[in-house]
Amino acid sequence: MELPLVVGVDGSDSSLLAVDWAADEAARHGLPLRLVHAFRWERYERALPQFTTGRRAGEVMAQNIVASCAQRAGLRDPEVKVSEEVLPDDAVSALLRTAPDAFALVVGERGRGEVSGLLLGSVSLAVAARAACPVVVVRGAPPNIRGSLGRIVVGVGDAAERTGAVRFAAREAQARGCALTAVRAWRRPAFEHGDSTTVADVVGPAHDERASAELEDALREVVREHPDLSVHRHTAEGPAHRVLLDAAADADLVVVGAERRHGHFGLQLGRAAHTLLHHSACPVAVVPQRV
Repeated sequence: MELPLVVGVDGSDSSLLAVDWAADEAARHGLPLRLVHAFRWERYERALPQFTTGRRAGEVMAQNIVASCAQRAGLRDPEVKVSEEVLPDDAVSALLRTAPDAFALVVGERGRGEVSGLLLGSVSLAVAARAACPVVVVRGAPPNIRGSLGRIVVGVGDAAERTGAVRFAAREAQARGCALTAVRAWRRPAFEHGDSTTVADVVGPAHDERASAELEDALREVVREHPDLSVHRHTAEGPAHRVLLDAAADADLVVVGAERRHGHFGLQLGRAAHTLLHHSACPVAVVPQRV
């Protein structure tokens, strides 16, 4: 049985974009779509009048939200099987509980009631940093969100976090029929910086060659599994978060890995993932890797 693609919805413009993105994604992969709303969100926003039916106002609104989102997804792609669920919990807890049984979680970059000036909503950040399954935060410019650029970017990090991210990105590129660009950033140690042109000429290429070898090693399995996939390799000197931000500017999706350490319950995001979630020009997929 195929795991569903789960979308957190709250009726905000951001979550409606997430519904559209997720409906397209579910159609590409032949997955069912599950819409989840946590109705306790309303408790913290404003007082709502009670209805004479005896149902709580928040519950009525929650049912209306998921129903309208289900209708929207159905209009987007009638072939996608859509289910709705209202969970009486806070948004983060509700979505994290669905993660073990989800293909991926999809959320908008900001929910209802959050300050419009925030770079990223608190729910989106917490879910991306703690979920046990891949999380996609739908953000960025319209062309990137629409998937009209024909390119998926994956950041190839350290060995502990790269496997899941590379496989997810390759599967995504294959489903979309687009190219995959694998990016490996490298930085020379501080003691190698200096005014010596001779040192720079020798050390720089050595680091780049090592990064290229690591890139080839990370891609070996996916190239074998997806022989017809167009894969581009890119190495660059500089901080990984800056290199990936540049690469994401003309991509439909950027994929990064994140370590999930056993027994650690805080936010588990590296600097590159954290920066992309706040500033990327395209949707961001964070793929957890248990270590």
